[in-house]
Amino acid sequence: MNFLITGSSGFVGSQLCDTLVKDGHYIKVIVRHKSIKSTKSIEIIQCDLENLNDLPQDIFKGIQCVIHLAARAHVLSKRFLGPPSEFTLINRDTTIRLAELASSNGVERFIFLSSIGVHGLHSLVPFTESSPINPHDSYTQSKIEAEVLLLEICNSSNMEVVIIRPPLVYGPNAPGNFGTLIKLVKRSLPMPFGAINNLRSFVALYNLVDFIIFCADRMRSPNAANQVFLVSDGEDVSTTILLRKVAKAYGVRSHLFPIPVLFMRLVAKLIRKNDMAERLFGNLQVDSSKARDLLGWVPIITMDDQLKIMAESDKDSEKK
Repeated sequence: MNFLITGSSGFVGSQLCDTLVKDGHYIKVIVRHKSIKSTKSIEIIQCDLENLNDLPQDIFKGIQCVIHLAARAHVLSKRFLGPPSEFTLINRDTTIRLAELASSNGVERFIFLSSIGVHGLHSLVPFTESSPINPHDSYTQSKIEAEVLLLEICNSSNMEVVIIRPPLVYGPNAPGNFGTLIKLVKRSLPMPFGAINNLRSFVALYNLVDFIIFCADRMRSPNAANQVFLVSDGEDVSTTILLRKVAKAYGVRSHLFPIPVLFMRLVAKLIRKNDMAERLFGNLQVDSSKARDLLGWVPIITMDDQLKIMAESDKDSEKK
């Protein structure tokens, strides 16, 4: 197949591109800064997504699927990377403009990577695709607005849209909170997380990439057309169990001592870290049975195996 991909240099995008090329597909990638050269399998298109008018007129020629991963990222504090208008401009308006161009140029399917955050920061019961929408910041608000407009495009054109809402993604060189936790565990630092009984869903990088590619192929996933999917490993764990799994994968001892969660939440509130506390102590479960029942997709890797690959990758990087 022939793909057009945005966000190719990101955490998910780089793994996606590597996998597609290894599987024999041809990809065009839109990048702001041309840091790599085109090859027989990869064509580099230099363009700022904020100005899609600069795209070559023939960029969609032969393209069967657009995979849109690029987005204005969010951070965990209230100091967002730019004002709310920037999230709207990039995550909503650019997404819709790209989809309109793809639709008018005969692209068959458009994959949009959204976020489980459109449902909120925590779940009383596992989220499903029909759970209430409750965006909690400018990032998730812009994502759900983009989703709504994308589904309107598919209803008025021949292009199919697939929307994916993943929870936290982890894998080799994981950024953000997960990367920070890895560093702390590797240093065997004492942490007050020995008595957290929450349940959280995660999705391994390899599972998410496999699901994206599965949904991109209309022959393999005809039922994915114009659908929204939640995707996870199908293995919910507490923060305490997660840290112990990480320690085991990296071959280090975990030093977790039990501190009451209510006390830690109070401290977090005093220092204005409520959102971070919710991610550490709260529940956020995903019911990904729709992907399994409607599409027949199942995760290709377990959490333990993905963590082992992460540990091996870190060791290889340290040797270089």
